[in-house]
Amino acid sequence: MDITKHFFLNLSIIIILLFFCFIFIEKNKKLSYSKSAIIIFFIVLLWSCIQFSYHPVPYARYDLRIIPLVIGSLYSGIGPILVAATILIRSFYGFDLGFFLTILLYIPFAIVSWKIYPWFWKQSPMRRIGIAVFISMVLGVLTFIGMRVTENESYWLDVLAAYLFIPELGIVIISYSIEFLRNNVKMRQQLIKAEKLKAVEQMGAAISHEIRNPLTAASGFVQLLQDDYLPRQKRKEYLAIVKEELLSAERVIQDYLTFAKPSLESLEEINVKSELRQTINLLQPLANQNSVEIHTDFSIIGFIKGDVQKFRQCFVNILKNAIEAMPNGGRLSVSTEFSQTEVTITVKDTGEGMTSEQITKLGEPFYSTKGKNGTGLGLMVVYSIVRAMNGTIRVQSEVGAGTTVKIKFPTINSLIQEKQIRQH
Repeated sequence: MDITKHFFLNLSIIIILLFFCFIFIEKNKKLSYSKSAIIIFFIVLLWSCIQFSYHPVPYARYDLRIIPLVIGSLYSGIGPILVAATILIRSFYGFDLGFFLTILLYIPFAIVSWKIYPWFWKQSPMRRIGIAVFISMVLGVLTFIGMRVTENESYWLDVLAAYLFIPELGIVIISYSIEFLRNNVKMRQQLIKAEKLKAVEQMGAAISHEIRNPLTAASGFVQLLQDDYLPRQKRKEYLAIVKEELLSAERVIQDYLTFAKPSLESLEEINVKSELRQTINLLQPLANQNSVEIHTDFSIIGFIKGDVQKFRQCFVNILKNAIEAMPNGGRLSVSTEFSQTEVTITVKDTGEGMTSEQITKLGEPFYSTKGKNGTGLGLMVVYSIVRAMNGTIRVQSEVGAGTTVKIKFPTINSLIQEKQIRQH
């Protein structure tokens, strides 16, 4: 049973190689695999099967070429190419009886596999596996008959057992693995699609809810304005309310657009210290109203590259949230640190704090720790702007002990160095 043992050894090597190939494909989902790469892979597999064949006599080579031929022909539609490669590779070992038997057997197979390829993919996965095994068995029987007619060796029973069992076993394992992998990919794509649809539904519902509130209020006051006997003062008051509600709806839409498409309209040099001071001055009345003391500790230098308006919008939201987290007063610290590669901005408050679960949800669309008083759009915009400016944001908090937000942006020097490295 030397041939059967040799086939078992070769099959084990093929299965191990394909196993590592499947792992590589699974780990590198973003890589695209062209038909040329698939053809080269199967030709190399064919060559290895023929090269490491069992050949007790010079004109006969017992190998597992049936496996790559059947799998490549049925699953990739490259039967004629693989048959041509098989004949070419076999010719390197001599133009003997085995070479002519190879031509006689595999040229019809190339034609048949090419014709049935479209039909093959219309079948169910289990039927595809069955078809592959059946074709392998037919090729094995024909190979055995060809050898039996031309040879009269005592080991013909070993040849029959090898060709009717080992290739079929290999094709069952490999084709089932291919079908399993394809099914996993298909399920993953369906899951991703379902998650995207779910996110769109949630986003649409949240946006409609946030916009409907001001529009409903505006619609009510518009109906009141239709009263011809409404006093002039009341008319002005109602118009102001309508305008404010429409502006509120516009802000919701603008915040959503900033999250959906966080493009930077203009890139310029930003003096972090100067911009933070202006933002703090803007929010000082709100801090006084909430009895919040603002303390600053800025480094002497610190320049980054980005959109000034987006930068201000980002820190208006952060500082406003920090102040509103201290309704009974507290201390708000804003500091910066400068290094050769990055500028770190730290905002620390002594407010109510958050749980670890709340921290993990920060930045999600329409999630807010303020309950009904917040839409969640503010922090969503903050995360979006920070990402667009190549920054990182980290939040540390403890219930009752306040919250610390650290945002890091790359300095202008580090961006220039990175650009030079990419060009070289």
